[in-house]
Amino acid sequence: MKWLRFLPFYLLTLLPFSASAQEGFSSQPVPDAVWQKMQGKTYVANPHIQRADLRYLRVLHWDYDEQTHQGELVCNKLIADKLLAIFRELYRAHYPIQRIRLADEYDANDELQMRDNNTSCFCYRTVSGTQHLSYHARGLAIDVNPLYNPYIRYAKDGSQIIEPATARAYADRSKQYRYKIVKGDLLHRLFLKHGFTWGGAWRTMKDYQHFEYHAK
Repeated sequence: MKWLRFLPFYLLTLLPFSASAQEGFSSQPVPDAVWQKMQGKTYVANPHIQRADLRYLRVLHWDYDEQTHQGELVCNKLIADKLLAIFRELYRAHYPIQRIRLADEYDANDELQMRDNNTSCFCYRTVSGTQHLSYHARGLAIDVNPLYNPYIRYAKDGSQIIEPATARAYADRSKQYRYKIVKGDLLHRLFLKHGFTWGGAWRTMKDYQHFEYHAK
């Protein structure tokens, strides 16, 4: 099924999609139990985003074990339908995603969840190495298979900083390995189709795991 990842999008839409698969995808206001879990972790009181701005999604995904897995994430309501559409297509094509869990299960520690290759969206935090709010803080960015698609920047002394710290082997994008996101693959095409930009295309730094949506 791996060949499906490289089919043109219009051909993927012709493939059968079962009703049972559809049932694993949903969007709703953040439930009380999830909201309580988020407190002091991915969510802190702030003037920028409130509970009503967020949505709780459940999605299905495949991994290299060729099994269906249930994932969950929190995002901005502006991109909820977009993410559902993207993850439906990825699931149909058996595009491998290792895990999709709430960042709160890692106490909102980005380094820990990246090391665990966890795909996630909302987390009220700043951009690494800066005081600027991340697009994740507004629920408008998602990191996919982050261990194998690291964030790479350079310190003032020219040294390379790789996040997560355990991803140095995957900073060399000329090599082939599982979960690698490349320009033109299905995941990349779907996110761009739905109006996201890719951190792997940035010039001064690279964030291969990262897709963000600039609301108009």
